Amino acid sequence: MAFEVTKDTVIGDILDADFEVAPYFLEMGMHCLGCPSARGETLAQACAVHGVDPEELVAKLQAHFASK
Repeated sequence: MAFEVTKDTVIGDILDADFEVAPYFLEMGMHCLGCPSARGETLAQACAVHGVDPEELVAKLQAHFASK
């Protein structure tokens, strides 16, 4: 069963499930992945700060995890 990602999923949980998704966050300008506060944000919170559509990022992440 693939890891389920929603806009309410905590970034730390996503990275813990598969750190290979880090480039998706870097693409959106989120270069602080090791920061404790960034790891505690939800996908929606991070997208709001970085001006990214959360649904687009969720779709990319879901596709990544579905391919595993």
